Amino acid sequence: MNKLVQTIAFAVLLVVPLCWAKIARGQVADAVRDAEQQRIAAVAKASASTVAIFSADGNGGGSGVVISPDGYALTNFHVVQPVGAYMECGMSDGRLYDAVLVSIDPTGDVALIKLFGRDDFPTAEMADSDQVRAGDWCFAIGNPFLLATNFEPTVTYGIVSGVHRYQEPAGTILEYTDCIQTDAAINPGNSGGPLFNSDGNLIGVNGRGSFEKRGRVNVGLGYAISINQIKHFMGYLHSGRIVDHATLGATLDADEEGRVVVSNILDSSDAYRRGLRYSDEVVSFGNRTIDSPNAFKNVLGIYPKGWRVPLSFLRDGVRHDIHVRLAGVHAREELLAKIQQAPAEEMPPKPAPERKDDRPQDGQSEDEGQEETPLLPHDQASTVPDELQPFIEERSGFANYYFNELNRTRVWNAFHDAVGEFSEAHGNWQLSRGDEFAVTLGDETSSIKTANVTVSLDPEKDLSQQLMPQGSGGMLTALHLWRRLLVEGPTGFGDVVYVGRAPIVGHEGLFEVLLGTFDVVETHFYFHPISGELRLVEMTPDPGVDPCEVELLDYRDIGGRKLPHRMLIRHGDNAVLDVEVKSIHLSATEKPET
Repeated sequence: MNKLVQTIAFAVLLVVPLCWAKIARGQVADAVRDAEQQRIAAVAKASASTVAIFSADGNGGGSGVVISPDGYALTNFHVVQPVGAYMECGMSDGRLYDAVLVSIDPTGDVALIKLFGRDDFPTAEMADSDQVRAGDWCFAIGNPFLLATNFEPTVTYGIVSGVHRYQEPAGTILEYTDCIQTDAAINPGNSGGPLFNSDGNLIGVNGRGSFEKRGRVNVGLGYAISINQIKHFMGYLHSGRIVDHATLGATLDADEEGRVVVSNILDSSDAYRRGLRYSDEVVSFGNRTIDSPNAFKNVLGIYPKGWRVPLSFLRDGVRHDIHVRLAGVHAREELLAKIQQAPAEEMPPKPAPERKDDRPQDGQSEDEGQEETPLLPHDQASTVPDELQPFIEERSGFANYYFNELNRTRVWNAFHDAVGEFSEAHGNWQLSRGDEFAVTLGDETSSIKTANVTVSLDPEKDLSQQLMPQGSGGMLTALHLWRRLLVEGPTGFGDVVYVGRAPIVGHEGLFEVLLGTFDVVETHFYFHPISGELRLVEMTPDPGVDPCEVELLDYRDIGGRKLPHRMLIRHGDNAVLDVEVKSIHLSATEKPET
């Protein structure tokens, strides 16, 4: 009996582990299958929004990714630079779509294009790229070596090898800041295509790759522009402009103790006016800790020209928290010149896909297409279909002026819908707080009257020289230009362009911005993206001085129109005036004949 028990016990000891091993193998197999199916689903979801970009003559250009149902798509600047204003885009549905250039960010190597042909394009869902970590699974999708002759994109899988990578311009205008490094294969033709996380959400736009030069084969180092950087520029990219990146007007280096300190600063910079000085230790910028000069360059590179960004520094152990307005990296003419020198995508020797018409179908060798071509080739007009001609408009300083007018009109119409029409209010406007404070705004001149003094604009002098009342930075001029925009509209004010979206200090979110130039004075008008109301007038008489800021609050109905009944006036770091408007009267007269 004891021998039988022993035999049974031995059998149990032998069989149970085998059973558990089988169960465990089954569980592992199920987990593997589930992960595989999840990966396949994520790739299918992501592939639908991926674009293969071809030039008008039928040859390859690169890749892209659709980000809105109406056809806006992201790609690289160095992809569209040789292609020009018109291109064709193949998608995984097997169709070829016409597309035009919208805007370019040549320094950041980003471009926005617009596809036509439907209003329900599959789109990529943007993730928060600040949450990406080294070791995360990711995959790149695109058209390497023009293999996607049927528009089915190529997928390469890998991991995130590093984050917050910085690469110097290295003799070109292209500067990769705060980018994502991946070992997912990125080869010629992948440029401009999407980098997705394991859930199939967009975390970056593929740009640079490191290659074995003779074979042009990826060696496991690819770099993607983070989608959070592109989010900052998104409004600017819809503006149709040639967008510039930002500079602080100061350089930072590590001292012998490892602190990140100011090594040089321009006294004309906003940072200097806000109090930053030589040898101050910068500890935070853009709400990110700064522990090295490269960390600073990374953060600086994700912001457009003109944004105001928080900066914290230490001096003698005391912390100072300020907001600095960022200037542009390039002068206008310098930027226009440099975009002609940017490297184009190197084309692999593969045939282009079957065309939908009788355009040339020959492939393009590696040596072809490498000449520096204009951003908008002058001979391209003949290749643009007639139905797309209205969507392309050249103007100096713009990639495609059509989209600037489109968005300027959109913002202005939203403002009208919110507050009403002012085109017939050409008489004097009177705003008062009582006997002690009154403002009169007119077509040619305006005035402010207080209990002690009255100041008026002289129509014979430049507005940039009339910065009354004293200490306000030009409150009267700012209000004069505010009224002029409301009455004349963007087409009558002077030169008015759509800038994009930018922050207002102390407010959540980004605001729609129009920039108006009248009588050598530049004025930024900030509109709330949801209500449509004009919230801030920022008048800058000269680039080297602080603007006068007029914040417009408490909109109320006045005879069918809405006007602000509270105005906060700021100049530099000073709150100049908080005006509660108790009475508003508009003289309704017809517009004077010219």
